[in-house]
Amino acid sequence: MDLDRLKRAVQRLTPTGGTTERIVKSVIWVTGQNVIGRLIQLAMLLVLARLIGPREIGLVGIALLALSASRKFTNIGLNAAIVQRKESNVDGYLNTNWLLEIGRGALITVVLFASAPLIASLFDTPRAEPLLQAIGFSPLILGLRNPGVVYFQKNLEFHKQFVYRISGSIGSFIVAVGYALVWPTAWAYVAGFLTADVIRLVVSYVIHDYRPRPQFDREVAGELINYGKWITGSSILYFIYSEGDDAFVGWLLGPVALGWYQYAYRFSNAPATEISQVVSSVMFPAFSEYQDNPERLRSSFLKTVQLVSLVTFPMAIGIAVVTPTFVRGFLGSDWTGMITAMQILTLFGLFRSLGKVFGAFWKAIGRPDYITKLSVLRVALLALLIYPATSTLGITGTALLTTGIFVFPMMPIDLYIITRSVGTSYSALLSELVYPLAASAIMGAIVWYVNLVLEIPPIAEFVVLVGLGAVIYGVVTLIFTQQFGWDIDKNVRELMSTL
Repeated sequence: MDLDRLKRAVQRLTPTGGTTERIVKSVIWVTGQNVIGRLIQLAMLLVLARLIGPREIGLVGIALLALSASRKFTNIGLNAAIVQRKESNVDGYLNTNWLLEIGRGALITVVLFASAPLIASLFDTPRAEPLLQAIGFSPLILGLRNPGVVYFQKNLEFHKQFVYRISGSIGSFIVAVGYALVWPTAWAYVAGFLTADVIRLVVSYVIHDYRPRPQFDREVAGELINYGKWITGSSILYFIYSEGDDAFVGWLLGPVALGWYQYAYRFSNAPATEISQVVSSVMFPAFSEYQDNPERLRSSFLKTVQLVSLVTFPMAIGIAVVTPTFVRGFLGSDWTGMITAMQILTLFGLFRSLGKVFGAFWKAIGRPDYITKLSVLRVALLALLIYPATSTLGITGTALLTTGIFVFPMMPIDLYIITRSVGTSYSALLSELVYPLAASAIMGAIVWYVNLVLEIPPIAEFVVLVGLGAVIYGVVTLIFTQQFGWDIDKNVRELMSTL
């Protein structure tokens, strides 16, 4: 009986019907995928933090930085180019896409294997060399996956993507933690990382019936790459401004500081970023469908901003307040050096959540060049100021610089361009942000005060503060909707009615 109810629930949530209904159901699946996947990952990071410590985590961080750089510098936006196309059947593009991805994966594997000694020497960490060579096989494994997985996003079939992603996350957790319990070294993370890729490779062929063949079409390749050239540029710049600070910290301050900084970034940005990632993943194809209906496109964009800020603003402010309690309770005394940086980076996560929505909109209307051009300025400012900031204040200075650049001048410029792209006004856009910001500030102030006077063990204190923050934010939101005319309840009901 319970199994029957579960099957009916899954069938009910399978993305079918009109665009709005499919969007809402897709949001549920992607939210589940990102929340569950992120919880599994964060749980793994917490366990590994205790078992192997910040220095080993820093060694893994160096390998992951090199892998991320190689991926970003060779990202030609193939999947985005296919998703953006209006036609529903894109089988004619998949074989070429598959061969291009295999070639890209093989290239990255060879480059990382050959350059591992140089990279390890650059960071003065010889132990990172074999880690780099092993983790370099990841792109080749993923390049062999079924290219039909692009339909999961294009057709809003996120229930299939849920299975594809979560299966790998579960396998990664089991292998990484099991390995660390026996051999507590950086290899635990690498073993889990590669396990996830192998599982997803297998699952991609199990849950989608497309079978690729080695057929290459130069015309199709040229078409895909022509669209993706701006994706490549923005991807390279995205690495520099989002992970260039990590690389600089590792080079200047060493693996322990890198471990602190990467954990500060991941835990401060995880909730807000995951929510915005859910929305951008779903709304990119949805916005693309509305390209010929400007009014519908504008309305959908503003509602998306409202819902994202409703969730991400309190998360960011709440994390900033409870960071000291979280670090001492869950990570331990070896990690207290990351507290201030983590608090600062929560503000970065808040603004980044909005930037994700803006980016999805620009890609959907065929203007990914906006992302690239804005990234150039961000990278230039980061490169100019990161050395004095980091050498003077350590990872706290790096966090201040990264966040400060996003606050000014980038966010004002982003707002200027997005209002003109959408065809709306500053007041219309900012009005969607005022209420969640005010409610989050009230919640944060109360939780901060309670944190000062509460004297119980850190883990218990963390649970109390999170629960208290959720209740306070809910109450303040209710007051705003009933007394000040905030229409968030109307938009939520409209979305729920489509289920």
